Amino acid sequence: MYEVIWHGRGGQGVVVASQILAESAYLQGFKGVTSAPTFGPERRGAPVTASTRISTLPVRTFAQINHADCAVVLDPTLLKSVDIRDTVQKEGLIIINAPVLSDHFKAMHRCERIAVVDAVRIALIHHLTHEGAPIVNTPLLGAFARATGLVSLECLEMGLRGKLSKAVASANIAALRAAYDDTDLMLEEDLKEDDRQ
Repeated sequence: MYEVIWHGRGGQGVVVASQILAESAYLQGFKGVTSAPTFGPERRGAPVTASTRISTLPVRTFAQINHADCAVVLDPTLLKSVDIRDTVQKEGLIIINAPVLSDHFKAMHRCERIAVVDAVRIALIHHLTHEGAPIVNTPLLGAFARATGLVSLECLEMGLRGKLSKAVASANIAALRAAYDDTDLMLEEDLKEDDRQ
């Protein structure tokens, strides 16, 4: 079983991204998939999470994920207020929406891998905005596909088409592909090499 926890803020599409990933994984052939939001008194802009489980066997666990294989961070400002590392297994993967891998992110290299993609830039290029804010969940699905190899772009595209209206699906698919191509994956040895320089 592969477990994913999504970190974002209310209104950023964390729950929708989790649902699209689950649907896409099912289309990929995984027998067990679940998607679950974490609900509370959150409002727009407050930190929220959602989780996705992907398995070759039926999933019988529906509890919240405590230590995921992968954490996807839609809003990098959360790194200052939420201990993202605490939600990921020691040798897990963190995918971050950011223009570059800053020293602050490199300090997170308790994890084996960190992937970075400038999802804001990609969203703006493809005119993915809502009330003036860039929609970054779709580009981060592309980054997930690139960094994990678990779900193909083709299945993610089918998942997007099943969730979004035809009018907006094509721009989201273009952003998905762009993020897949632009994702920078740093392995633990790369991070250690940067520390030595």
